[in-house]
Amino acid sequence: MGSIPRALPLLLLLLCAHGAAAQHNLRLRPSPSDHLPVPDLREDPDPEHDPREQDLSEKTLRKKLGSHFDSNFMSIHLPAQLNASAPPELPRLPMPADLKKLNLTETPYGRSVKVGKKARRKFLQWLWMYTHCPVLYSWKDLGARFWPRYIKEGNCFSERSCSFPEGMSCKPVKSVTKTFLWWYCQGFLRQKYCTWIPVQYPIISECKCSC
Repeated sequence: MGSIPRALPLLLLLLCAHGAAAQHNLRLRPSPSDHLPVPDLREDPDPEHDPREQDLSEKTLRKKLGSHFDSNFMSIHLPAQLNASAPPELPRLPMPADLKKLNLTETPYGRSVKVGKKARRKFLQWLWMYTHCPVLYSWKDLGARFWPRYIKEGNCFSERSCSFPEGMSCKPVKSVTKTFLWWYCQGFLRQKYCTWIPVQYPIISECKCSC
């Protein structure tokens, strides 16, 4: 887990060859981006660039992906439940220290206010839930040129403002990176060469209420 990197999302495609003799030794060149979740990759729709049935051997591809295969975030087949998150509820994480220390017995103008312990606890719970920014996960189809084809992608809750009064919104602050295989072709017609190459795909893992 780490802060969102600048050079991860996919618009990846300048692949280098180390000379003509090493044409097939490709290196990935991701394009810089601050935007998560990753936008859909625009590819040539020509089915000639799709992997064939013999290129989709699960045994071979699992071996190629190795320990990077993470069943929590990737799936070979369409998941039965596309929405992978429950509706937002009271956060399970500990309440932030600055929220716990919030003084509710005095107004900003110095006037004292009597607040019982139960009322204070309920108000802080409400405020914590209102300003909390959960990550909502859903399954996304990356298309036939990715393996595994389905990824569990995170999005920040965005149905309303997360601040009181309104004005701030939930934004991604951390991401995790998962490695997938991507079917890449170069050349034309009979000279075309295609292979599976590893690509890194960032997934939002934490959101925060911010401007």
